[in-house]
Amino acid sequence: MKKSSVEFTKKNQSVTYLVFDISSMVLVGYFTLALKPLTVRGETVSNTVKKKLLRVSEWDELSDTYTMSAYLIAQLGKNFTNGADQKITGEELLALAWDKIKEIQYLGGGVVTFLEAENEEKLLSFYRNNRFSQFDTRQTASDAEESHELVQLLRLL
Repeated sequence: MKKSSVEFTKKNQSVTYLVFDISSMVLVGYFTLALKPLTVRGETVSNTVKKKLLRVSEWDELSDTYTMSAYLIAQLGKNFTNGADQKITGEELLALAWDKIKEIQYLGGGVVTFLEAENEEKLLSFYRNNRFSQFDTRQTASDAEESHELVQLLRLL
C-alpha cells in the first residue's frame, strides 16, 4: 500500500481510502478504488447478467464479449499491526468500499464492480458470501515476480 498508493493517486489512476477506528484513531484498514476497462466473456455469466451488462457495455457479437468501464476494488486490506485488525471485520471493510462505490456510481453512473483475488478458497468464499461472482481468471505479468493466476469476480450495483 505505501509504495503504490501515493504514486497511483498522483497519476489519477486510483484513490486509496484509509479507515481509522474513531475511538483510538488507529488505522484499521484501507481500500483502493479505480475505474478500469473490463471485458467479460458472455460464456462466463448468466443470461440475467448479460442483459444488465448490455445496458452499459459494447457487445461484440463475433467474440461474445462485453466491454465497459467498471469500478475496480484494487486493494482491500486490514492493518495487522498491534491487533488493529480486531477492530474491523473484512465484511465491514468491504461494506465501506461498497458504500463509496455506490456514492461514486450515483454521481457518474455505471453498474459493474470487479476485483481480482488470489486463488485461495477462503478468500474466494469471502467474496462469494459478499455477492461477488467469478467470471474469469487472469495471469499476472510482472517483471519483478513470477506470474500467477488471479481469479476475477464481479458484482453488479
